[in-house]
Amino acid sequence: MRAREVTGGGRAVEVSPERLAGWFERFAARHEGVATSGLSADKVIVTAADGARAEVEVGFGGLGLAEPVRREGLAVDELLEHALRPRRIALVLVRLGGHSVGIAENGRVVASSTDRRQVHGRNKAGGWSQQRFARRREGQARQSLADAADTVARVLLPELGSVDAVVLGGDRQALDTLRADRRLGGLFAMAEPRVLPVAEPRRRVLDEAAESARAVEIVLFDR
Repeated sequence: MRAREVTGGGRAVEVSPERLAGWFERFAARHEGVATSGLSADKVIVTAADGARAEVEVGFGGLGLAEPVRREGLAVDELLEHALRPRRIALVLVRLGGHSVGIAENGRVVASSTDRRQVHGRNKAGGWSQQRFARRREGQARQSLADAADTVARVLLPELGSVDAVVLGGDRQALDTLRADRRLGGLFAMAEPRVLPVAEPRRRVLDEAAESARAVEIVLFDR
């Protein structure tokens, strides 16, 4: 289970689908029980008796509820069932200088391609030398992202009809550059809103992202 601070004072944790029921049970035990469970198509809010809250933005198409429901106590069966559903996911991890893409089935990568291309850091020196260095860096960055787009097109586009969702990770600016590639419009149209915070894309990082992609992110707010 991974945790990180989020804007607004909350703390986000990633919980695997198999451990989700137990996590909510422990949440209830820590906070004097659960007062209410509110569910809508795309959000679940569990409010504890002491005022603490656990909120989930539901991905992968949502829960399919026609209208919001509010229940007494801990009652999130729809979320548990939704999280445990088997899925085939396309992964796109991109940062300037590297990319890793693949297909994951139930948290395990079954096809992938990873590559790195050197992009120099910024030069703090002034004058002509800095301008020349900046042009060189811009060229390296363009080539790096062009390579990433080509890899996504080659590896993922032929599989797009067989995947349930697309999950992105890495640098948002780099991802936006790929999003502008006309070849990839259909792929980005299927992308989940959540962008995984990942380190430099490597094969090992892709394996970790495959697990994170299916995990449920819960944002906790203390009383």
